[in-house]
Amino acid sequence: MDEKARFTHEGAAAMTVMLEVMGFYFRLRAAGKQSGLVTPGGSGIWGFLHSLAVDGPQTVPGLARARPVSRQHIQKIANDAEANGLIAFIDNPAHKKSKLVSLTDAGRALHRQMTGRFAEIAGELAQGMNTHDLEVTARVLNELRARLAGGPLQLGGLSPPTDGGEG
Repeated sequence: MDEKARFTHEGAAAMTVMLEVMGFYFRLRAAGKQSGLVTPGGSGIWGFLHSLAVDGPQTVPGLARARPVSRQHIQKIANDAEANGLIAFIDNPAHKKSKLVSLTDAGRALHRQMTGRFAEIAGELAQGMNTHDLEVTARVLNELRARLAGGPLQLGGLSPPTDGGEG
C-alpha cells in the first residue's frame, strides 16, 4: 500500500507539523547548548528552573511527569543544580520521604538571566515574522501536546511493521 494513501488531508498536515517540530527541536537544542540554556550534556537547565519559577516547589517525580522524562533524568539535573546552589531540597508536608525542589535566590537570579537571553533569541528568530502566524502555531502545538498528554493515541498505519518487512 502506498504510504501517502494512509493519510487523511488533516493527518498529512499534522505529520508535516510534527516533522518540522522535530527538525526545529534539534536546531533549538543546538542553539540552547551554544547559548548556555541547555548544558553540554543535554540537560535543559532553563526549563528545569522555569518549571520551578512558574509552578513553585515540586517533587522530582512531579517534575519528571510534567516533561515527560525519567525521574532519574530530573534527579540528576536536580543534584547538579543543588551542587551549584540553584535549588534546595525542602521538606514536603504532603510526603515525608519525597522532598520538594525549591529555587534558591541564586536559582531565581540565574532563571531571570537565562529568561532574558531566551527572550533575546526568540526576538531575533521572530524578527520579520507575522505575529498572528506565530500565535496560531503556538495554539496548534499546544492542542497537539494536550492531545498527546491525554493518553495513548491510536497511530493506525504508522506503527512499524512487525514482520521485519517494509510497508
